[in-house]
Amino acid sequence: MQFKKVLITAFAFTLAATAAGCGKSEEGEKAPADTSAAPKAAQEFKINMSADPPALDVSKATANASFTIIAAVNEGLYRLDKDLKAIPGLAKDMPKVSADGKTYTITLKDNLTYADGTPVKAQDFVYSYLRTLDPATKAQYSFFLEWIKGGKELHAAKDKAAFDALKKDFGVVAKDDKTLEITLTQPKGFFTELLAFCTFFPQSEAFVTKQGEKNGANAENVLGAGPFKLQSWDHEQKLVLVKNDKYWDAANVKLNKVTVNVVKDPQTGVNLFESKEADLTLLRGDTVAMYTGKPEYTIKKELTNAYVQFQTKKVPAFNNAKIRQALSMAIDRKPLVETILKNGSTPSTGFVPTGTLDGNGGDFRKAAGDTQPAYDLNKAKELLAEGLKELNLTALPKFSLLADDSDAGKKTIEYILAQWKKLGVEVTSQPVPHELRVDKQHKKDFDTILALWGADYNDPMTFLDMWVTDGEFNDTSWSNADYDKLVKGAELEADRAKRAKMLVDAEKILMKELPISTLYFRNQVYAKRTNVEGLVLPPYGQEWELKWTSIK
Repeated sequence: MQFKKVLITAFAFTLAATAAGCGKSEEGEKAPADTSAAPKAAQEFKINMSADPPALDVSKATANASFTIIAAVNEGLYRLDKDLKAIPGLAKDMPKVSADGKTYTITLKDNLTYADGTPVKAQDFVYSYLRTLDPATKAQYSFFLEWIKGGKELHAAKDKAAFDALKKDFGVVAKDDKTLEITLTQPKGFFTELLAFCTFFPQSEAFVTKQGEKNGANAENVLGAGPFKLQSWDHEQKLVLVKNDKYWDAANVKLNKVTVNVVKDPQTGVNLFESKEADLTLLRGDTVAMYTGKPEYTIKKELTNAYVQFQTKKVPAFNNAKIRQALSMAIDRKPLVETILKNGSTPSTGFVPTGTLDGNGGDFRKAAGDTQPAYDLNKAKELLAEGLKELNLTALPKFSLLADDSDAGKKTIEYILAQWKKLGVEVTSQPVPHELRVDKQHKKDFDTILALWGADYNDPMTFLDMWVTDGEFNDTSWSNADYDKLVKGAELEADRAKRAKMLVDAEKILMKELPISTLYFRNQVYAKRTNVEGLVLPPYGQEWELKWTSIK
């Protein structure tokens, strides 16, 4: 992504562009072994993206749109291939892992540089991770780094002096310019793959310090060591990427230029595709049928869910579980995916999407079964009446539903509001630009909000740790001690079977309490030019991977 935690909460709620988040599609392929014959076609690729990235700051990024662009202009120690296997990126080879599974020793490739020619050193990873953990940075993805020895203590530091004093105990050490040692608090079987995620990318301290608050805000404020560099960024309009000739594997990067058009309206995207002003565009609603059965039709399976969040502090009535249950059970999800989205998404049956592994060699959804209460308007009316009686109210106070102002976002608001009207609840529609929606969500400045979460790694924890009390992405302000105990216990549990059971039990609590109401598990459909080869559409972490893409 949601990796988690593609936001897409973090993952952008464009209802088609995340997250903030699995399966395989035929789009991806590794770079060919023989690179001697250069492609003859102009190596320029034009993409439509339905959200402008809020920021391109490694430490502060939370949205899928940001992760996608950052992954093109920067790189971690490892990069995921088309099969989601970690392969060396800036690292020379795979990590040397200690017998207890906690310590990773990694050597960098020789002569690595950023796009501006300055060297990439092991210390840049130490700086990057510390910057993300620094409470002053207010990085929401800092929880990943709390898995590293000393990370949790650093993130909890009360002031700069306390933070600086704790640095000496941090479990990330640059042994020399090319050798990095990372020590975890406990083994994480997926940690090597996680090192390919944006939060673990290097940052140049000199560059970031010079940019100050503008770091990642515009093209001139972005620096990476990846396959491409950001040439220009016309906000809400277009981003232009060009090949980074200083990238260590530049010989195997075929594309010379990538134009990313910010297009919120799906029909406009199709028009651009038909006029050959775009080579890849997302399809939604009626535009899906236009390409069904055609060679351009391309499906992307995802580990992403969409859901409504109830803000329990701003709207005290949402502290009543029966009110939340009523609003959730009043939404018929099947027509939503079949008449609004039409993109292969499926009605949700829990919070963790279909295709997510359970951490014990099985499928989470199969193990958990259907944990989400099914659509039942009559039962919803009963619950609403009971909840109102418990609150000594005759009706719910007026509230609004906030979402992105994309075409899909606005149509989904309309659908949900019509469903709630059948319940006798009148709600105000509040579509806003994506960046504003993300900002309001993080600040908990909403009544109800539409959001998505895309996985950051393939494990139920990437979805369930969001909702612990005071969690970085728990924008509902909901709290449940039993839920916290299960999730935090699962983080420490070494027995895989016991851990998997604890996470199933945690989801059951979440789906009984319903501080969030899951809507669907998302897939996406694209129209892709048939001469585009090697494009990877990952099921989580980012929208697309361009390193191996070429135009034939």
